[in-house]
Amino acid sequence: MKAAVISAPGQVSVESVPDPTPGPRDVVVRVFACGICGTDLHILEGEFAPTLPVVPGHEFAGEVVAVGAEVTELSTGDRVAVDPSLHCGECHYCRRARGNLCENWAAIGVTTAGGAAEYAVAPVKNCYRLPEGVDTGQAALIEPLSCAVRGFDVLPRVLADHYLIYGAGTMGLMMMELAKRAGAGSVNVVDINPARLETARELGCSATATSADELLGGFPRGWDVVIDCTGVAAAIQDGLGRVGRGGTFLQFGVAAYDARVQVEPYKIYNQEITITGSMAVLHSFERAGDLFVNGALRPEVMISDRFPLSDYAAALEQFKAGVGRKIQVVP
Repeated sequence: MKAAVISAPGQVSVESVPDPTPGPRDVVVRVFACGICGTDLHILEGEFAPTLPVVPGHEFAGEVVAVGAEVTELSTGDRVAVDPSLHCGECHYCRRARGNLCENWAAIGVTTAGGAAEYAVAPVKNCYRLPEGVDTGQAALIEPLSCAVRGFDVLPRVLADHYLIYGAGTMGLMMMELAKRAGAGSVNVVDINPARLETARELGCSATATSADELLGGFPRGWDVVIDCTGVAAAIQDGLGRVGRGGTFLQFGVAAYDARVQVEPYKIYNQEITITGSMAVLHSFERAGDLFVNGALRPEVMISDRFPLSDYAAALEQFKAGVGRKIQVVP
């Protein structure tokens, strides 16, 4: 079969690799679509993935074409979205129901071969069966949505809270949609990309701006919840200063390993500000699937581009350039 392979930092190509075979409790999925996200860029740069080469792709959905000898929950022909999480279930954090912090953390498309390929293997327990009427390729959005759901799990989610979101890419838009569903009083979005701000307005945010300074007239006391979806140090630094008294700052975007920002300990103490983070997926994939099936997202807006698998490198370059929204590759 054909698959994208990151062979060394900065080196990616599409190659012929052996067809996958399922273990006793695995299924083989014919991939319909695989999304690209910031994690893929980090892997390309030599971060996250413990060893290279690796077939990337942790956001994918497709059709089951083979099942392991002990699989009874799914059959060939079933359509599924795949949770890439491979928690060990045995370490200190897994025993405390914090598998996303697993000491032996692994993930499909990060530590093992993923969905940027014609076929991929996944444990049956990681598969969310898609009901009739749901587009299989669009369902690859369930994985990033499950990360956004996890992000909201660590937020206070108080009715009528006012939100400020940095970044109007796919994840920022998903966080915006969840904020609206969580009963936000308002959701403001900041981005330096005018096209992305236009999409945020199309999806119904309260206001957009290229700088939070343009929004301060309505929020002189700051925001109740500030979420960074960029991973950019300058945006994070600015966002930390926009949190109102008793508010929460969520670091959701994936920053570079060496990114650094300054905090004001006295302000955190005196104003009871919470600074928290959200890592990947934790008991949120099934809920994200249910939200997706019931129309929480508009996939035709979220997905801006589809590339053939043979153009995987070009898809990565477009994503890195910040052009479009969710970019998918289609084997």
